[in-house]
Amino acid sequence: MFRVTDIIRGTTVDGPGFRTSIYFSGCSHQCPGCHNPQTWDPENGHEMSLSDILDIVEEEDFDVTLSGGDPLYFPEHIEELVENLKASGRNVWIYTGYTWEEIIKRSELYKAIKKADVLVDGPFIEALKDTDLKFRGSSNQRIIDIQKSPASGKPVIIED
Repeated sequence: MFRVTDIIRGTTVDGPGFRTSIYFSGCSHQCPGCHNPQTWDPENGHEMSLSDILDIVEEEDFDVTLSGGDPLYFPEHIEELVENLKASGRNVWIYTGYTWEEIIKRSELYKAIKKADVLVDGPFIEALKDTDLKFRGSSNQRIIDIQKSPASGKPVIIED
């Protein structure tokens, strides 16, 4: 079961094009200035099964963004969700407060993201907030091509 605080259908702010954005409960980063502090508590929101989420995604027929909270708070669930989303042909973006460097050092986190397309990494840092940035809130956050990064040995940044 997944703990979801919200699902926003047809959004254009969490990645390119129209997307279904799924906001998961639970976040240990708790960044000052976060725009979703209600998602920090892993008990907030409501439980949804994998099939419930996939039904909504199928009904909407958009690509998908996983956010929160932090989707990597429960990495084992996210791995299964990403596998199913990719099997249905979806482009998948994941927002997390972890950095790429932290993720590749922890196998459970890397397994959760490795089949997704894009990672927006790093904590939101209020002092680095920049409203002119696309798809992220602070200038320390990077938009990373997950599929190209392992072969290069470093995060491959997608320029906007």
